[in-house]
Amino acid sequence: MLMPKRTKYRKQHRLSYEGKAKGNTTINFGEFGLMATEGTYITAQQIEAARIAMTRYMKRGGKVWINIFPHLPLTKKPLGVRQGKGKGNVEQWVAVVKKGKIMFEVGGVSEEIAREALRLASHKLPVTCKIVKKENKGGESNEG
Repeated sequence: MLMPKRTKYRKQHRLSYEGKAKGNTTINFGEFGLMATEGTYITAQQIEAARIAMTRYMKRGGKVWINIFPHLPLTKKPLGVRQGKGKGNVEQWVAVVKKGKIMFEVGGVSEEIAREALRLASHKLPVTCKIVKKENKGGESNEG
């Protein structure tokens, strides 16, 4: 699973996923992308499941770029433990995704294959997405 090699601190405060994404809102590498239309946390397991769904459908053709990485540790206290006695142990790593962020990009395959691969990947994610296409001028069009 994806997780940082090392961090300065083991545990962090939760970060907000409300509002619009500050960066990575245009397609930079591929021809098609998967854009989040709302904010949420996406776990390392969900990112991996989406990646597998895309590469399986594309039959390992083309190229996939993953633009999100799970930097944020989420903690949880064990079941049946009373409150207090400090923060819980790290249970999973999540990526903070805000509205408008391009999470995945696909290139090197036809439009039908790219759209279907991104559609399959979107079903593995807990966020509503839209498939966007790269324009020649560097922007993106909101199709799909």
